[in-house]
Amino acid sequence: MLRRNFISQFPLTGLGIWGISAGQKTEIHSLKPLKMPENTTILFQGDSITDAGRDKKNLVPNQASGLGGGYVHQAASHLLGKNPSLNLKIYNRGISGHKVFQLDERWDTDCLELKPDVLSILIGVNDFWHTLTHDYKGTVETYNQDLRKLLDRTLKALPQIKIILAEPFVLKGGTAIQENQWFPQFEAYQKACANIAKEYKTAWIPLQKIFDEALTQNAVAYWCADGVHPSLAGNYLMAEAWLKTLTKLYQ
Repeated sequence: MLRRNFISQFPLTGLGIWGISAGQKTEIHSLKPLKMPENTTILFQGDSITDAGRDKKNLVPNQASGLGGGYVHQAASHLLGKNPSLNLKIYNRGISGHKVFQLDERWDTDCLELKPDVLSILIGVNDFWHTLTHDYKGTVETYNQDLRKLLDRTLKALPQIKIILAEPFVLKGGTAIQENQWFPQFEAYQKACANIAKEYKTAWIPLQKIFDEALTQNAVAYWCADGVHPSLAGNYLMAEAWLKTLTKLYQ
């Protein structure tokens, strides 16, 4: 079955634990704690997909309202629950609507001053989308140059940092996606991000492939109705892929 094949690639790690009766075995029990140093600081950065309605006044790490209602919350819940002895500090500084140059404008406060050990960045959908809807004049070359500049700045200030780049994605058939406007133009942004991840030797999460595979199991409305902002199920897939990527960083 397609679902069985998909789960074999991205094993369920118990983020859907609610509703399981006490004592019933769940996949989360088979997971090993991370081989990660104590007091590790993890920072998520990006746009609305990362923001996910977080309370921007709550800047304290590990707080539910400050982590938002998306994949960051799900991933952080797993990490904190599974690794209580590590004293992890997890921050979300995604802001809805942002493009790479806007991350750069707030980078001192929202990244460098936090001194993260792990930095996760998902950015790029607005760098293209806003050329269609907000009269933004940026191009794929702008995106490419801005993201490289941001990584250079980060690595200069924090040379030991571990970076995860997640692929910007959209789901064809979503209510906000007009395929004749998005494709193949948006694919150039995805390629630019993938090339940067390879050249900078960052960890890489191929979100487009993950969601394309998910569409073989259920319709776009189930995973990401507008094609941009994931549902609860879509955020689950993202959290699972992110946790798998983080684990590989510390093997």
